[in-house]
Amino acid sequence: MPLPLPPKGPKVPWPFGYAFRRDTDLLALVYGWSREFGDIFSWTVMHYRIVLVNRPDLIEQLLVNDHRKFIKGRGLQANRELFGNGLLTSEGDFWLRQRRLMQPAFHRERIAAYAETMVAEANALADSWRDGETRDVHADLMRVTLQIAGATLFGASVSSVADRVSRALGDLINQNTSPRRILPLLRRLPTAANRRYTRAVRQLDEVVYGIIADRRANPGEGHDLLAILLSAQDEGGTRMTDRQLRDECITLLLAGHETTALALTWGIYLLAQSLEAQEKLGTELDDVLGGRLPGAANVPQLTYTDRVVKEALRLYPPAWMVVRLAAEKCTMGDYRIPRRTSVLASPWVMHRNPRFYENPERFDPDRWTESFQKNLPRFAYFPFGGGPRMCIGAGFAAMEAVLLLAVLAQRFSFRLADLSEEIKPLPSITLRPASPVRVTLTRRPL
Repeated sequence: MPLPLPPKGPKVPWPFGYAFRRDTDLLALVYGWSREFGDIFSWTVMHYRIVLVNRPDLIEQLLVNDHRKFIKGRGLQANRELFGNGLLTSEGDFWLRQRRLMQPAFHRERIAAYAETMVAEANALADSWRDGETRDVHADLMRVTLQIAGATLFGASVSSVADRVSRALGDLINQNTSPRRILPLLRRLPTAANRRYTRAVRQLDEVVYGIIADRRANPGEGHDLLAILLSAQDEGGTRMTDRQLRDECITLLLAGHETTALALTWGIYLLAQSLEAQEKLGTELDDVLGGRLPGAANVPQLTYTDRVVKEALRLYPPAWMVVRLAAEKCTMGDYRIPRRTSVLASPWVMHRNPRFYENPERFDPDRWTESFQKNLPRFAYFPFGGGPRMCIGAGFAAMEAVLLLAVLAQRFSFRLADLSEEIKPLPSITLRPASPVRVTLTRRPL
């Protein structure tokens, strides 16, 4: 007797689900469904079957044990105009080849060598801040992490094009705040939104192709990612085309700064509401650094700083939903998964599971003790995904977040400019704040 399909969960509006309902809080909706329908359930939108898994072992099966049976989901496929056939969207042997080519740029020793650039850029940002000033920290952090990505990954300054990249990225994110882009017909319509999306992609192309052209003309002695990709060749001696380089560069240029900027934005937002956490963080920074700038060697010593970052990533994971598409029929737990089924796993939901996190909505960096982490099931926490397709830059982002937070919190303390204002997260490709994160700065004595 064949296994049953996953149990039916919510009934969604016909025929397009919530694609045209702008007032829908998708985060609250999915979280509510998980509490109501349990560890695995399904629903349909048009002829698409969708399954949500909300148990660590099922997520491990999806991302690790059975990863070959799944490909990237329809959402990323819908954004191939942006990402092309880069590491985020490619599959099979081509993906494996590209991953192996790029891995040396993210080895531990290479990441440690990037620390000096990270700290210098963070210190320049802190130098631009003034005591008593109110800043949109999200805008500031997006700019500084973009500059770090340009310098460390591509050996290039992007300060002259930072505003263009930020505007283009904002347009792309705004067009992905609805599931409507998943529907192929709607993507092809000549709407104003689709034209803005295409224009934003074109603007990013100009930036990235410009960086590639400059490096081809001036190869230098760089050991960054772009240098590795420019020199890479397959067994037949064929090098990557400009289009292949563009796809990999644009993926990492966006992912390489967005993830860290969001982790720090939400981290500062949470710290600005917790005097206790700021005092603990300040004490650690004073004790470990003694007024000096941090370096890669200090990262293992900054344990509370790391806990703040981990807790920010728990509450506001930049990749709030992981989506895979079944490339073949398979099973998940006690249920069968037909081919072409979308299987979802949400860090936003899992990271709030009371089975694993006491007071899950509370910002509590102290929960991340060694014993807590040791006993936490694998995939009860997965802000960077997992398995072979885990974010290649996870180590880069983790070190960058700790170093940048250390530099900024060493110099300033934070409070929300408007204590009555709740910043809502906006679920799209990433989990961005829906409005500026306005924080008032107070200089700390050194």
